[in-house]
Amino acid sequence: MAQAFKRGDRVEWNFRGRKVIGRVRRRLTARTEVGGQVVAASKDDPRYLVRSEKSGKETVRRAAALTRVN
Repeated sequence: MAQAFKRGDRVEWNFRGRKVIGRVRRRLTARTEVGGQVVAASKDDPRYLVRSEKSGKETVRRAAALTRVN
């Protein structure tokens, strides 16, 4: 099972072949709309709203796609 993250954790993920670093803003556990896209999150399969440090844009990622960074 993928690890759990909490608000404020610094994480890294891949986007178009590049590493992006950002912070976890929220843990989503219910079906939600973010940026006009429906996110199929659930308690069994949560998603994380993360904000890029470089661009400031927000995106949603699964826990398996995120890696904690110091």
